[in-house]
Amino acid sequence: MASENSPLLAYRLLGEEGVAFPANGAGAPGGASARKLSTFLGVVVPTVLSMFSIVVFLRIDAMGSGGLRVLPQGYGWSLLYGSLLLGLVGGVCTLGAGLYARASFLTFLLVSGSLASVLVSFVAVGPRNIPLTPRPGPNGSSLPPQFGHFTGFNSSTLKANLGAGYAKDYTTGAMMTFAGVFAVLFNGCTGIMAGANMSGELKDPSRAIPLGTIIAVAYTFFIYILLFFLSSFTCDRTLLQEDYGFFRAISLWPPLVLIGIYATSLSASMSSLIGASRILHALAQDDLFGVILAPAKVVSRGGNPWGAVLYSWALVQLVLLAGKLNTLAAVVTVFYLVAYAAVDLSCLSLEWASAPNFRPTFSLFSWHTCLLGVASCLLMMFLISPGAAGGSLLLMALLSALLTARGGPSSWGYVSQALLFHQVRKYLLRLDVRKDHVKFWRPQLLLLVGNPRGALPLLRLANQLKKGGLYVLGHVTLGDLDCLPSDPVQPQYGAWLSLVDRAQVKAFVDLTLSPSVRQGAQHLLRISGLGGMKPNTLVLGFYDDAAPQDHFLTDPAFSEPADGTQEGGTPALSTLFPPPRAPGSPRALTPQDYVATVADALKMNKNVVLARACGALPPERLSRGSGGTSQPHHVDVWPLNLLRPRGGPGYVDVCGLFLLQMATILGMVPAWHSARLRIFLCLGPREAPGAAEGRLRALLSQLRIRAEVQEVVWGEGAGSQEPEEEEEGDFVNGRRGDAEAEALACSANALIRAQQGRGRGGGPGGPEGGDGVEGPATALTFLYLPRPPADAARYPRYLALLEMLSRDLGPTLLIHGVTPVTCTDL
Repeated sequence: MASENSPLLAYRLLGEEGVAFPANGAGAPGGASARKLSTFLGVVVPTVLSMFSIVVFLRIDAMGSGGLRVLPQGYGWSLLYGSLLLGLVGGVCTLGAGLYARASFLTFLLVSGSLASVLVSFVAVGPRNIPLTPRPGPNGSSLPPQFGHFTGFNSSTLKANLGAGYAKDYTTGAMMTFAGVFAVLFNGCTGIMAGANMSGELKDPSRAIPLGTIIAVAYTFFIYILLFFLSSFTCDRTLLQEDYGFFRAISLWPPLVLIGIYATSLSASMSSLIGASRILHALAQDDLFGVILAPAKVVSRGGNPWGAVLYSWALVQLVLLAGKLNTLAAVVTVFYLVAYAAVDLSCLSLEWASAPNFRPTFSLFSWHTCLLGVASCLLMMFLISPGAAGGSLLLMALLSALLTARGGPSSWGYVSQALLFHQVRKYLLRLDVRKDHVKFWRPQLLLLVGNPRGALPLLRLANQLKKGGLYVLGHVTLGDLDCLPSDPVQPQYGAWLSLVDRAQVKAFVDLTLSPSVRQGAQHLLRISGLGGMKPNTLVLGFYDDAAPQDHFLTDPAFSEPADGTQEGGTPALSTLFPPPRAPGSPRALTPQDYVATVADALKMNKNVVLARACGALPPERLSRGSGGTSQPHHVDVWPLNLLRPRGGPGYVDVCGLFLLQMATILGMVPAWHSARLRIFLCLGPREAPGAAEGRLRALLSQLRIRAEVQEVVWGEGAGSQEPEEEEEGDFVNGRRGDAEAEALACSANALIRAQQGRGRGGGPGGPEGGDGVEGPATALTFLYLPRPPADAARYPRYLALLEMLSRDLGPTLLIHGVTPVTCTDL
C-alpha cells in the first residue's frame, strides 16, 4: 500500500539526469532503453515525413507507368519491390531508435531538397505540353495520344480547376467522389501521431510531443497550401487527373524528384513501422491479448523491441498483397479516424469526469473541440465508407468487450471509473430523502458478518432480498486505534472485495475498528451508505450453539489450488480469512451484546432480520438462475407475534406487513419463482373460522400479493381466557413466569413444525383438527420477531425464547419491521 514515503518513480515525477526509465514505468532497473531522442529528431522529423508522404509518395506512381521504365512492371513485380523496401525498412527499425533517427534525418534532408526543387520548378519552368500514358480503348484498341498542359501561372487555369469535376481514377477505374478524394487526401494528415508513437524513445515526452507535433503540422500545412496553390495555378485538370507523377515532368532536374519519392517512401515506412512496433510492444507488455502478442514482448539487451518490429513487419507484408493504394485508402482512413475519435473521446471523458489530475498544458484545449473532433470523425467515417465504418466500430466494440472481460492492468486507471464517480455523485445529490414515499420503498440491507466462511448462504440470501436496493457487507474488527501503529482495517478491503466478486453478489463493503462488536455495529448503522442510499434494515446471523460450517470447502465458486495461490501468484481467498470458530471456543459477541445490538437497531428506527440455519437452504434456491425446474417448495409466513397470547383475529400490524413484503420480494427472484407462498393465521379460542381469512385475503388482493392463506388455532400454552390488553413485548418482559413463557414458545414451535411439509388443506386446528395432505417441504420460514424487553437484564431470557421458538424449523428469518413498506393508494 502506498504511503507518504512511497517513491514517485512510478509516476515519473522524480529522476536524475541520465537515468533510464523502464518502458513499463515501474521504476525497476533493467530491460529498458534510454530515452535519448530530442524534440526535432523524435517528433518533428517523423511527423513531417509521414505527412509529406501524400505529396511525393502516396499520389506518385513511382513504380507504375510514370516511374522507372527500366524496371519490369506487374502485380508480382510491384509486390517484390514493396517487399524489398519493407525488408530494408524493417532492418533499420530492428537495429534500434538511434539508427532510425539518423536515417530519418538523412531522408528529411533529401525530401526537403526535392520539395525545394519542385517549388522552384513551378516558377522557373515555362509552359509545356506533357504527354500522357496511352490508355487502352474499349475493345483493346489504342486511343489517340493525350497531352496535359503546364501553363505557367495563369488565372484561366486556376478558374478551370476550382470546380469539383470528379472523374475516374486511372489506376483503379473507379469513379471518384468527395468521400473518395477525402479518404486519399486524409492520409496526408495521419502522420500527426508519429511523434506520440515514439514517446518511449524521447527525452522529455510531455514537452516534445505537443511542441513537435504543432511545429510539424504548421510546417506541413504551409507546404500543402503552397503546393495546392501552385499546382492549381499552373497545371490543367487533364494533367492533374491523368498523371499523378507530373512533378517529374515539370522539374528542373527530374531525378531529384525521384530521389525524394524513394526517400519519403522509406521515411514514412520507417516511421509507421517503428511507431506500430512500439504500440504492439506496449500492448504485449500489458498482456492484453495473451499469447497472440507474446512474440512482441521480446527485446534486445539494450531494450529495443525487435520482436515487435518483426511482428509489425509481418502484418505490413500481408497488407502489401492488396497491390494498389486506392484499394485500401478508404479502410485505412476509417481506421485512422477511429483512432483519432478514440483519442478525442478519451480527452473528452477526462474533462467531463472533472479529474483533478487532468491538467492539459495546451492553452487552447476545450471539451468543445474534443466533442467536435469525435463528431466530425464519426461523420466522415460514414461518408467515406459506411460498411468500413460500421465494421471498424464493431471491431472496436468487440476489442473493448474482450479487454473488459479479461481485465486490464490495475496500474492503468480506468476513465470509466472517473465518469461513474462523477455521475453517481451528481445523482446522489439529487436523491432527496425528504421525497421518499412508501410506494417506492425497497430494502436496503446492512449484513453484519463475523467470518464469511460460515455465512456464504446468508450472504447470497441477503443479495436476493435486496430487490435492487443497497446491500452493504459490514464487518467489525476488534481493537483500539490508540494502541495500534496503523489501521488494520484498510488492508482487509481487498479480501472482502474479492469475496464479493467470487460470491457474485452486488454488495458494497464497509469495515470498521471498534473495541466491541456492539459499538462497531452502531458505527456502521449510523455511517454506512451515502445520502439517500443508507441501510434501513439490519441483518444478523442467529446466536445459537450450532457449530459454524466452512462453506469455502464445499462451494464450487471458492474452489482453489492446493498450494494456496491463484492465477498470477495472488494469495488464495481462503488464506485471507481465518478458519471458522471451533465449537466451544470464546466468541467475540456475548448474548447480552447480541440482543443489545438488536435493540440499538430498533432504537435507530432500523428494521431487523435474524437469520437462522441458512446453511440448510436448498442450493438451487441460492443460484442466480431460474428455479423453475427445481423441487417445489413452500415459503411460510407467520405474520403474527407468536410469543404474545392475544393475537386478535386476522390482526396484521406494520411488522406483519413488513414480513409479507419481504416474502413477496423473495418470490420475485427467479430462483424462487416456483416456490409457493403460504400465510398462516392463528385464531383465538373464541374466533370463528373464515372471518380472519376473508379479511386477510381482501388485504392481499389490495396489495397484489399471491399467496395461500391457512388458519390454525393456538396450540397448548396460549391460554383459554383472553388476557388483558398489553403492549407488544410485555409478555417476555412481563410478570408471567419463565415456565409459562417457555411453554408458549414450545407450543408455537410445535405448531409451526406441524404445518411444515403439509400441502394446502386442513381445516382450523392444524395437525390435530385438519385433514391436510403431505406436500412440498418448506424451504424458508418467516417469523414475527418480538421487540427485545426494556429491561436489559432479561436479554438472555429473550434470546432463549427466540431459540425455542425457532428450534428445528430449518432455514428461518425472524423479522421485525418498524417502518411502513406498502400502501394501497395510487
